[in-house]
Amino acid sequence: MVLTRREMLGTMAAACTAALMPGLGRAQTAPLTKPIPSSGEDIPIVGLGSWITFNVGDDDVARDARTEIMRAFFEDGGRMIDSSPMYGSAQPVIGHALEKLGYPNQLFSADKVWTSEPGDGPAQIEESRAHWGVDNFDLLQVHNLLAWQEHLDMLFAMKDAGKLRYVGITTSHGRRHPEFEQIMQKHDLDFVQATYNMADRDVEERILPLAKEKGIAVIANRPFRRKELIYRFEGKDLPAWASEIDADSWAQFLLKFVISHPAITCAIPATTRVDHVRENLASASGPLPDARLRKRMADYIETV
Repeated sequence: MVLTRREMLGTMAAACTAALMPGLGRAQTAPLTKPIPSSGEDIPIVGLGSWITFNVGDDDVARDARTEIMRAFFEDGGRMIDSSPMYGSAQPVIGHALEKLGYPNQLFSADKVWTSEPGDGPAQIEESRAHWGVDNFDLLQVHNLLAWQEHLDMLFAMKDAGKLRYVGITTSHGRRHPEFEQIMQKHDLDFVQATYNMADRDVEERILPLAKEKGIAVIANRPFRRKELIYRFEGKDLPAWASEIDADSWAQFLLKFVISHPAITCAIPATTRVDHVRENLASASGPLPDARLRKRMADYIETV
């Protein structure tokens, strides 16, 4: 078997890391997965976002710190990393980390096209790909529906040509949901990405049921509302019954609510700390709330 450069680097990095860190070889509890409806491919239900947190420019110390976050993410079974040209230096910072880590084979690369000029889309995607240092992206999404008609045509053409595995659209604005829904109805999308957390639940009304009906994977962004929800409950005790789902912190309580929705395929919390990325992934390795407990969680949040 002939190894590609990426596979060879991944094998060498894994061997070196295992030799330097003997404890790394111990089996980790694999995170729960859900299938991508359009293909059946399983994906861990917690990924890694890069908005704000990976925009650290050329600061070598900060770049290496993000490398350690990604190292922990992959060690604990993570796969999907999401970014965008909109996120400042996040893409080259991800690329820096991937190179240092030897381009782990389990990476599921998710990025976006974000330009109002349709003709600039291909060049922007190529620049993003070069920043990451990957051969091709697994998923490309039209970010916040910017020039979505033309960009979707381009992405579907890339998929047909074997240069892209999955196509999607994103929004972080509730006011775009009606247009978002129309695009979901008319196009054979593989993924959609929208904001979903315990305070922002508008997508439960139409977007999530439609995704379930159409067989579209859903990525939940802002699962902590940029830490606002973490800060809201800081210093308050978790309810005793949170132990039923092995939630040891408010972050896990909040994240388990998001990833337990039947239509959510993956959530992408962002973080600047290794312990937090491990805590987030641990949310996907224990029991998740059923419909009864989800209602109890939602009701309880209203009282805290």
